[in-house]
Amino acid sequence: MAEKIKVKNTIVEIDGDEMARVMWAWIKEYLIKPYVDVNLEYYDLALPKREETKDAITLDAAKAIAKHGVGCKCATITPDKARVEEYKLSKQWTSPNATLRAHLDGTIFREPIICKNIKPAVNSWKKPIIIGRHAYGDEYKAAEFTVPAPGIVELVYKPADGSKPTTLTVHEFKGPGVTMGMHNTEKSVRSFAQASMTYALQRKVDLWFSAKQTILKQYDSYFMNIFQEEFNKRKGDFEKAGIIYWYTLIDDTVAQIMKHPGGILWATKNRDGDVMSDMIASGFGSLGLMTSVLVSPDGKMETEAAHGTVTRHYRQHQQGKKTSTNPTASIFAWTGALKRRGELDNTPDVVKFANALEDANVKTIESGTVTSDLARLIHETPKPPEGSYVDTEQFIKVIAKRLESNI
Repeated sequence: MAEKIKVKNTIVEIDGDEMARVMWAWIKEYLIKPYVDVNLEYYDLALPKREETKDAITLDAAKAIAKHGVGCKCATITPDKARVEEYKLSKQWTSPNATLRAHLDGTIFREPIICKNIKPAVNSWKKPIIIGRHAYGDEYKAAEFTVPAPGIVELVYKPADGSKPTTLTVHEFKGPGVTMGMHNTEKSVRSFAQASMTYALQRKVDLWFSAKQTILKQYDSYFMNIFQEEFNKRKGDFEKAGIIYWYTLIDDTVAQIMKHPGGILWATKNRDGDVMSDMIASGFGSLGLMTSVLVSPDGKMETEAAHGTVTRHYRQHQQGKKTSTNPTASIFAWTGALKRRGELDNTPDVVKFANALEDANVKTIESGTVTSDLARLIHETPKPPEGSYVDTEQFIKVIAKRLESNI
């Protein structure tokens, strides 16, 4: 084996839960540690550790990424009531991803991993469609109220300086109904626009942004205008990179996406991104073939898999059974972090290794060595044929063998 490739600066490693954690350890053992000499600043965000530290470790991890500029994260559990009981937690700790997003002021970008033997559901899609989701505010931070009887619902703004309030009538109810008030902030929207511009320039792909300002004439126009302002500041960068920025209505964008070859970054508001990222993932294959990248306005980056902790497979693993869980997105979390570290450090050999590992992963799939979820996609059947797939550890070992012959 050749001498290990030296990574100049630190990568923040964030460990996670359940089957994702098991795969994470195998990826390090077989695909990272044998080839790369890297200083990993380690944070264990498994639920027991979050409980032990009263979730302080999550914020510590976020601060470390802000300091070092690059992190890679294993999937983690966001506990519901059942998990509180299972893990004997003192409370329902918030989503680690939400804490990371908030501290880094980041935007999430999700991108499918393309394999020749996995046919997209949409025939026109030839290149990845990256979804950028503004993961703050709107419906997800809304105040909701079930109206019990006739009455008037009003929206009231009380200026902090004590000047006269502004009151708008939302609706005069003649009977029961439901109402909602939602918000966003100039700072958050501008950070979203800046991160989207930054990532489009990094990836050298056209940037689309879509909303519905014809209906939400103030709310969505606010987003649209800020995006235009931020683009105007970086218009020269876009021209130099040979890419464009384009705004259109969300319904028009959806119609055009279905006939587009791909190779673009589609920036979306919170709920739009939540929905459309799953559509794109399913259309190209599955969440097991989708990366997730958190980018701050100033280019700090945290990479992870788009999927969760794969609880069902973890239960089988606990019983000593082999599972065929797809580690591809987790592998790409590592390669994404290595590539970004190499770009920041100006160490092309690190970037070259990350690309070689991605290529080994994709070519392993394309050669027919796959996990059960991929076998279902290839054979287009709810249940993969017997013998058409390998278990997780075998899959990773085959990638390692291919990688060894490629570097």
